[in-house]
Amino acid sequence: MDLHEAQAYMQASLHEISHAFQKVPGSAVLIRYIQSSYQNDPVRSAIELILVIFFVRYLLSPSYPNHDPNYVKLREDEIDELVREWEPEPLVAPQTAFEEAESEKQPVIVGPTGPKVKLSNGKTVLNLASYNFYNLNASESIKDKAIQILRTYGVGPCGPPQFYGTQDVHMNTEHDIATFLGTQSSIVYSHAFSTISSVIPTFCKRGDVIVADNMVNYSIRKGLEASRSNIRWYEHNDMEDLERVMKKVVEEQAKKKILTRRFIVTEGLFEMVGDCSDLPKLVELKEKYKFRIALDETWSFGVLGRNGRGLTEAQNVDSEAVDMIIGSLAGPLCAAGGFCAGSKDVVRHQRINAASYTYSAALPAMAAVTASETLNVLQCNPDILLQCRENIRAMKAQLDPRSDWVQCTSDPENPVMLLVFKPDVVQSRRLSDEDQERLFLEIADEALTNGVLVTRLKSLPLIGSIGTKDVNIKPALKVCITSGLSKKEIEKAGVTIRHAITKIMTRKPNRQSSLAA
Repeated sequence: MDLHEAQAYMQASLHEISHAFQKVPGSAVLIRYIQSSYQNDPVRSAIELILVIFFVRYLLSPSYPNHDPNYVKLREDEIDELVREWEPEPLVAPQTAFEEAESEKQPVIVGPTGPKVKLSNGKTVLNLASYNFYNLNASESIKDKAIQILRTYGVGPCGPPQFYGTQDVHMNTEHDIATFLGTQSSIVYSHAFSTISSVIPTFCKRGDVIVADNMVNYSIRKGLEASRSNIRWYEHNDMEDLERVMKKVVEEQAKKKILTRRFIVTEGLFEMVGDCSDLPKLVELKEKYKFRIALDETWSFGVLGRNGRGLTEAQNVDSEAVDMIIGSLAGPLCAAGGFCAGSKDVVRHQRINAASYTYSAALPAMAAVTASETLNVLQCNPDILLQCRENIRAMKAQLDPRSDWVQCTSDPENPVMLLVFKPDVVQSRRLSDEDQERLFLEIADEALTNGVLVTRLKSLPLIGSIGTKDVNIKPALKVCITSGLSKKEIEKAGVTIRHAITKIMTRKPNRQSSLAA
């Protein structure tokens, strides 16, 4: 083929390609765009051509490099052998001997829970192991309202909030919570645990500074991890140490001439200790050093204050002085889900950016209405809080001053009483954390034998999470007080628990218990 024939062949091929391309819909528009672009700005046309070539090459390239000098291509039989030999890691770590022993002794409740429950062995015991502080789950009016809502709205919304998952009952509950706390607005989440762990990373990002109490609970620590912020810790409930850390943060940022978001994260009632924060001092330091406060009231909402409004009511602090109040609708409210209350801007930001709100199904309508009904009960009948506190004092009178072995670390108005071994007992007997856990398990078993159901503080999930390296989490016996029992029944239960503690601590160690230890 000579040169003229090659040129004729190329022209014919280009004509056929052009004719075929013109049959493609939209080809005429593309041709006019290229012609006008080349005439007006040929440099841009060249750049666009380079980008098109790069895009096509990127699509055709493999997802992983296979030109590495150490790359070895396996045969099909070698791949099959590797697949057969592969063993996935377990999703959950295997149980220890202590956990297996505890699982075997785990009591099983038959029927509805309440102040008195029936176990699977047929025995009826006093229930001091649940968060049913006011026995609201036995209220017939709340039950009837929940059944009515269930028949009207169904079991669940089957959709995320802000889409077809939000219903009128959700907006009513948010309004009720905001009115109850005295804040501008509130937002309801479908799960209590994920509320605080989602709120923190919603507002705190990489480079921001969070100053947190070193005894905050597990869900807060998950939120701190997700935020990827710079975490600074202060000693538990030590306001002087908190001010030292805050002052250091301000000085460091002033020296570097940077300004970031700065937060104080703490709890109203601490899950792992039981005591409460000094909110007036926190607000004072917040205003002084220009921080924001995220207050987790999971365990204080519905508990502290005259009407159960939480730490703000109990310590006479304006709720608007706290930037974010996070709480739970489960526990004493006998509903489900969680909430975050604050200004309108704080709530509006979460509706778009909070992960567990945006990417989760909405709270069931029945749980939302139950929360509203229980809030109404707390407002209209504050006497149930007084009765619960009277029972707390009755239980504490039987345990803390009268027992030679344990002391209560909880706040006087905290219905979750945490009993830890006295320091002199731990030192004289040289008790390790494992020894204390085992003893509290045996005490709980002994109390259950005598008709009182209690439990122990589960601190295992907290161990190994962020900020727990130098934190001493004391094992404890957990006693949950309820107003559903009379003062006489509470006193009798306290005597039973005290005798169980004394029996376990004064018995002679036998060979079997020594081996277990």
